[in-house]
This record gives sequence, C-alpha cells and structure tokens, in this order.
Amino acid sequence: MFWRVLHRWLGLGAGAVALVLGVTGMILALDPIVDAAKSVPAPVSLPVSTLVERVSATIPGAEEIRRLPAGDVVVYGFDGDRARAFYVNPSDGRVIGEYQPSAALRWIRNLHRSFLLDDVGRIAAAGIALSMLLMSMSGLVLLTRRMGGWRHLAGRVRGSPLQRIHVISGRILVAALLLSSITALYMSAATFSLVPVERELDPDVMSNVQVQAELPGHELPLLQSLPVAELRKLNFPYRDDPEDTWKVTTDRGEGWIDRHTGQTLAWEDAPATQRIHEWAVLLHTGEGTVVWALVLAVLGASIPVFWVSGLMLWQQARRQMPRIEDNSALPQADVLIFVASENGSTWGFAQALHRALVRNGHRVYTSGLEHFQAGASTRHILVLAATYGDGQAPTHAARALERIARQPAGSAPVAVLGFGDRQFTAFCAFAEALDQALRSRGWPQLLPLERIHQQSVQQFMRWGEVLGQALNESLTLDYVPQVPPTASLTLVSRQEFAGEIGQPATILRFTWPAQHWLDRLRGRGLPHFEGGDLVGVLPPGSSVPRYYSLASRYRDGFLEICVRRLPEGLCSTYLHALQPGDTIRAFIKSNPGFALDGSRKPVLLVGAGTGVAPLAGLIRGNRKHQPMHLYFGMRDPARDFYFGREIHDWLADHRLSTLNTAFSRTPDGGGYVQDALRRDAARVRDLVSKGAIIRVCGSRSMAQGVVETLNDILRSVSLNVQQLKAGGRYAEDVF
Repeated sequence: MFWRVLHRWLGLGAGAVALVLGVTGMILALDPIVDAAKSVPAPVSLPVSTLVERVSATIPGAEEIRRLPAGDVVVYGFDGDRARAFYVNPSDGRVIGEYQPSAALRWIRNLHRSFLLDDVGRIAAAGIALSMLLMSMSGLVLLTRRMGGWRHLAGRVRGSPLQRIHVISGRILVAALLLSSITALYMSAATFSLVPVERELDPDVMSNVQVQAELPGHELPLLQSLPVAELRKLNFPYRDDPEDTWKVTTDRGEGWIDRHTGQTLAWEDAPATQRIHEWAVLLHTGEGTVVWALVLAVLGASIPVFWVSGLMLWQQARRQMPRIEDNSALPQADVLIFVASENGSTWGFAQALHRALVRNGHRVYTSGLEHFQAGASTRHILVLAATYGDGQAPTHAARALERIARQPAGSAPVAVLGFGDRQFTAFCAFAEALDQALRSRGWPQLLPLERIHQQSVQQFMRWGEVLGQALNESLTLDYVPQVPPTASLTLVSRQEFAGEIGQPATILRFTWPAQHWLDRLRGRGLPHFEGGDLVGVLPPGSSVPRYYSLASRYRDGFLEICVRRLPEGLCSTYLHALQPGDTIRAFIKSNPGFALDGSRKPVLLVGAGTGVAPLAGLIRGNRKHQPMHLYFGMRDPARDFYFGREIHDWLADHRLSTLNTAFSRTPDGGGYVQDALRRDAARVRDLVSKGAIIRVCGSRSMAQGVVETLNDILRSVSLNVQQLKAGGRYAEDVF
C-alpha cells in the first residue's frame, strides 16, 4: 500500500518536474551523438608530441590543447589580446573552424542542472533526483506485483493499450531512472563538495632555470610516448615565467614536465574519487560513448510517454468515480454503504445498490471505506470491497482495517460483498480480512461474506435478492455495467457441431475493420488480445455483456469463439443466428491470470466441451513450440470434438506436444477428462514436479473434479493445487 501511494503522488507531483529533466536530458544526450558524427578524431597511433609540433606551427599563440569526449581537438590561445579557441585537424594541425559552444545547449544544460536558479536550483534538482529514485523503487515494486513476481518481470504485458504503454515504458525506464537518479545525486553532492572528487593541491614543482635552452614540445619524452587518444588536456608553460612547466592530463592521471630538460618532474595517478565522478558523469550524460548516449536519448524520450500515460490512467480512474445522487447525511441515514475500489468499477455496483435502497424508502449514505463509522440512525451497514493485486486494500482504503480496529463495535449488522478474480490466489482477500476484522470487533453479521468473480452482474443480482430477504423487503438492483467502447466485428465463417442434444455449438470467426492507433490508445477500438482473453458481446435488447473466451490472438488476424446455444440463452441464440457478413458490437476484456508467462516450461492444458476454446488459443499462439500437453474431455467425437482439425494440425507442426482425450458418451471412450489425467498420472506427476504450468477451462463442477484428481496424483510428491496456485502455476477459466 505504501508503495502505491508513494508512486502515485511522486508521479503526479515530482513527476511533472522530472518531465522537464527527462526532456532536457534527452536533448543533452543527443549532443554527444551529433558531436561524434561530425568529429575529426586523431589517428589512433598519433603521439601528443607530433600534435604539439603541428599546432605550434599553425597557431603560434597556443596555450592549451584539449581533446573533447567526442574525439575533437580544440586549441585555446590568444590572438593579440583576444582569447580564441579553434577546432584543429590533428592529422596536419590546420584550423578547421572556430570553437564556439552552443548558447542554446548551454541554456538547456543550465535548465537541466539547476532550473536556471544557480545553487538554489541545484538543490531543487537534487531533491527531484531523490524523488525520482523513490519513484523508481516504488515503480519497481508495483511492476513486480503486477507481473506476478520477480520471475515474470520481463514477461508479456497485458491490459488496455494505455496500461501496456505505461507498464512497458516504466519497465524500460525503471533501471535507467535508478541509475540516472543515483548519478545525479552523486554529482549534486560533488558540486557542493559533499564528496571529494579531485586532489586538493598540485605538487610543488618548477622547471630547472639553470638550464637556459628550452626544449620544443615535440621533443619531450613523456609526450612522445603518449597517444592523443589518451589525452584530455595539455597546458603549455607560460612564456614569461621560466619556472612554469608543461602539465598534461590523461585518463590515468596528471604529469608535470620540465620545459628545459624534458624531465617528468612529477606524476600523480587519478584518485579513485575522480574516477568514480567520471564514471558518474559518463553514465549520466553519455559523453564519450555514442552507444550509451543513444540509449540515454531513447530513455529520455520514454519519460514523457511514461508520465503522460500515468497521468491519463489517473484521470481515467477519477472519471470512473460515479456521482451518488440522493446521498443522505450520515447521522440521518438508516443504511450506510462503504466502498473500497481501486479503479472505480466497484462504485458502479454501489451506485445501483444505493438507488435500489432509496426507491424502497431508505435514507442512504454512501462513501469510501476510509470513512467507516456508524451514525445515530444507522440500522444496517453494507460494505462493497474490491481486492487489489496480491490481497491488498485499494489505495484510498489503505487504513480502513486500522480504523475499524480503533472503533468500538456498533449494534448495526454488517454485510460484506467482495469483488475479485478467481484466477488470483488472493481472490477477495481484502474483503475476507475486512469481514474477519468486523467479526472480531463484535459487529453483528447481516449476511455471510459473498464474493463476486470478475464483476459478475448475475452474481450481484443474486446477492441483491438475498439482501432483500434479510431486510424483509423486495430489492431490485438495476445495475448496468460500464461497457467499454465497442468495435464492429464481421462474421466471416462458422463451423457447426451437433453438441449435446438440444444444445448445438458453433465456432464463429470474426474480422474487424482497420483502426487508427490513436483510437485504440483512447480505448475506442479493439485492443490487442491473446488466447484466453475474453470478448464481451452485447446482444440486441440487453445492456449486459456476455463474455466468451477467445480461441485466437490479435496477431492471427481474426477473433474466434466457440459458443454452445443454451435453450434460454439470449446471447447464445443471437450468435447462433448470425450468418457470414453479419456484424456484432463487442469489446475485449483482458484475462491476465490465465495468460502464460512466455517461459519454456511445459504446460498442461485441461479442458472439457467448449472450454477447450481458450486452450486452443494458447496452442495456436505457441509458435515457439513450448511443450504443451492437452487433456480434452468431450461426450462424442462425432458431435463435439471442437477444433479437432486444428488440433491435429497443431500436433503435426509441434505447437502441441501430446493429446489425451476422454469421451464420456461412447463405448470404451475413457470417461471424463479427470480419467484421462489419472491414466497419465506418472507423466503428469513428473511434469508438475519439473515446474509445469497448468491451465484448466470448463464447467465449475469439472474444474473441481480436476482439482481433486490432481491433488490425488501429486500427493506422493508433496504437492497440491493450492501450492501451485500460490506459485502462479495454476489458473482456471470456469463457467
């Protein structure tokens, strides 16, 4: 919880200033690349003595030679009383042009380092660097949780286009932000002399004035043995001071040379503190290495993407917060509704519950769970609580449990309704912790804890009926889910199966019109999806979507589902009546808990009936030939062997390693899919012991039977399904 709050407010606050640093840093990182592209570097074997000879011949007033990080050679000197600097071609010493640092770059550099505010700005920049360090650390923690642990940190990113952009750019930036902020903090400390960098004093050396003749620079032994590639700076001796010396600075250290004898008077290796500072400058700016400068430029360009996408996600969450009408004051309300929601969707359920209770004549107060308390007129309390990530409270309700623990128990009975996703081990864990906290404090229980899977409208309606009975009144919930923008899908083909008696099935394949990337980013088009994700279909005359598991990926160029027609099924009847050329309105709902992590670990796929559809999607996308073993249960291969032709094709091209079937309604068919698992128990046990991942899809009763069977098979190796779920290796898609 701490990390989410820290990341959010640092991102919104310091992130805006960090955006300026990121953009200016990107521009400054491009400068070494431009310099390297137009530089005229010295030949690799050219000695400094030869360069001195050539420079002395072309620029008589030369006083200093510098080799820039890009490799260019610049000579400083005087033309009369005027100080000048020239680019020099080291191959012949001729002047290429006058050296004049860019005023625009100087302004950008000052903006980047100090916000144009000198020392005050440098202190502020150091504070922003510290904020970026903390934001990077919090982002790394949140990213790890979102991806399912450290092992999956580099795995496939799921979610809306905007979420994927934010996570991918954050994943790219997190290491760079850590490095950039640490080096920036070090450089700020060096600027204010908080850490040592260079030696305090030069050695006390002077030339031997007893020797009258002065050696020309090209005859000095140290300069003859020193290649220009190692040179940083060479200072000529001052003409009017016979005791002054040559001073040479290299990557390794500094040396002082007698102008009369050519003797090296002193040499001092660069101190470790100076080398650390130089590495910090290199890593932060990219000066001297084109490749790293290019990396920094790309990373700098990613900062605006990361910040803007984060801001847009925050704004989306705020827009999803509904306005509660007829909201009574807490002291006068007889029913209190408290909500814990991370992305705003749970507030929609609370709004529907609020309306229904108001229609029945109740005075209702609805607020966030962080405001939990009872009023003087309170008769009932209802809590709608979503679970975030690995069992945590939504951000705004971070302190709710502590608040409940501090309050004395009231007399009003409480009912807790949890929202979550069964794919995750911590399904409705926060709601469970909340219910337990209320019970332990002595609050009366109005209803047992109920859990809603994937915001199921049907489950919510059934809970409303039970709540009405507890309140001794008829309670009608008119919840209409917030449906994402839909896309038009065109049916291109259908494959018929007899299926069960009276319940035929069909595989429907849809395509969609071309969409502009900006529309998809804004959530107006069909986002990218993978096998196992869900498509929400809106049948005519209904505002409640029906979800079907996808048997294809976005990259396949089509969207495919397998639909069994149910006798009273509004949407299944509608879909079965479609003919090629007909269109539907639909949207994609990500199902990240069912996705595979992209590893090479073997995968056990267990499905029955139309539940094979998402498993077919995983197999279809297995172009890297990850070992996959399918256990498929059906009634009769002549009636319901869904995707049969494709499955045999996938076996042939090794997208599918093995196929085990069970037919429950044919002689010697092998029973149910659980029986197929038992017959292959030795291999199942061996694969799971070696780290295999399991995905199960079908009816709830079938999934429960698979759990019991696998527990029996794995007992001898001290494993069970609960352990596999906890390790992210087992997931279900049940209906």
